[in-house]
Amino acid sequence: MTTSEDGAAIAPHHKPALNRMFMLRWEPAQDAHVLLYPEGVVKLNPTAAEILKHCSGTQTTDGIVAELKAAYPEGGAQLETSTRKFLDLAYAKGWINV
Repeated sequence: MTTSEDGAAIAPHHKPALNRMFMLRWEPAQDAHVLLYPEGVVKLNPTAAEILKHCSGTQTTDGIVAELKAAYPEGGAQLETSTRKFLDLAYAKGWINV
């Protein structure tokens, strides 16, 4: 894993995409979005699911943050910080690629 100048794994210019080993979908039985993979399932909170929905491989990290800030203007700077931290975590867990 490489890191950017600020120590983050996901740089502003990276284009995160869901790892092909995972499938993001709504699971009515769990009343939540989940990540399905061959060995199991990860139940996501609404915030994590919303961020992962934007990880298509076409949008930069900065673009994802901008879209989320536009959709949730009340989030402010905390939304940006939380999104970037979550993307780093998702990358470390192998949920997304860049």
